[in-house]
Amino acid sequence: MSSMFGKPRAGGERPPQSPLAECNVAILGCRGAGKSALTVKFLTKRFISEYDPNLEDTYASEELVDQQPVLLKVMDTADQDGPGNCERYLHWASAFLVVYSIDDRKSFEGCQHYLEVLALHVRGCQRRCPVLLLGNKLDMEQYRQVPAAEGMSLASRFGCLFYEVSACQDFARVQHVFYEAVREVRHQAEQSLPVRPLFITEERPCPPAATPVTLPTRHGLASCTFNTLSTVNYKEIPSVAQAKLVTVKSSRAQSKRKAPTLTLLKGFKIF
Repeated sequence: MSSMFGKPRAGGERPPQSPLAECNVAILGCRGAGKSALTVKFLTKRFISEYDPNLEDTYASEELVDQQPVLLKVMDTADQDGPGNCERYLHWASAFLVVYSIDDRKSFEGCQHYLEVLALHVRGCQRRCPVLLLGNKLDMEQYRQVPAAEGMSLASRFGCLFYEVSACQDFARVQHVFYEAVREVRHQAEQSLPVRPLFITEERPCPPAATPVTLPTRHGLASCTFNTLSTVNYKEIPSVAQAKLVTVKSSRAQSKRKAPTLTLLKGFKIF
């Protein structure tokens, strides 16, 4: 089930029929942590305090992150008893936001189970998915049960980013967290790109079969037979730092008039 809140909020218009990169973000956490409040705050800039805890939905919004458009899809999950049935979002999401409430230690302890499940998932599929740990309800500071230091320690233990936000007050910080998830996904994609080779190959035509070459027998020595095969030569692209300078002078008659010399880079043709 998919829906859209309002109009796309991308900062500019895309050219028609241009592909739009997608980023799937799943929001995980125990009941009452504020997952739905964070989702609606990001998509509409509004705060709604009451939600159906059993409702799970996926929303989409066109965003402009670092001047690059992206279709950001957010899955607001609704696990009943922790991360038991989690296959639906483990293979769908490209990033995860694990949320707890700073005024509820039980929700913080539940986050550890989610982080353990995500760690096992990454080991199994050998695909690194960015994970961000969020301490929500920063506006409830006077009722805090989870110090920020504990949140940072848990995030450091599992190698994920850590933020504290308030879905009730600050839209900018909530938006920043979602954008950081997109940046982390892009960073992982850039690291997985193959490295282009720095050599040029020249293939020589291979004969249909190996051609035996027999050496003549001299002084009673037995003849030897060699098989000639085609080879592949690798030529390194000359760099400016390694190229040799060649000075080409004019004829003797012109040299008397002190004609200027011509300096060329060895390895390049002149037309």
